[in-house]
Amino acid sequence: MGGVVVLLAGDFRQTLHVIERGTSEDEINACLKASYLWTKVEKHYLTTNMRVQLFNDVESGAYAQKLLEIGEGHLDIDQEGMVLFTHQFCHVVESEDELIDQVFPNLQQYILDEKWLCERTMLEPKNETVAKINKKNLG
Repeated sequence: MGGVVVLLAGDFRQTLHVIERGTSEDEINACLKASYLWTKVEKHYLTTNMRVQLFNDVESGAYAQKLLEIGEGHLDIDQEGMVLFTHQFCHVVESEDELIDQVFPNLQQYILDEKWLCERTMLEPKNETVAKINKKNLG
């Protein structure tokens, strides 16, 4: 690009390409860090969590730190290789219904409250799971 400065930002652990019918190896090989151009990239790292810094939000700082530990594989695991989370970080549920009740308690009471709804979300990897949960919640 002949001297043009290009700024790329993000967490490259979260931005893998989607390769149709590809394997995990195909996705990793298609990412920018696997490119011959990566050696020519000048890297700068953000090191200050501004939410914690500006608002003295200690809880957000602890959460962000735990996410970094997860991303870098620095968490304790059990005998089966499962990551061990503390109750301060997450609450493990036994069923999909319990998860829905935890995320959307008293849904019928608050269904028209936009602020309440905007404070809640469930992320799912497949649209069919989203449709199933929506049908269960709204059906």
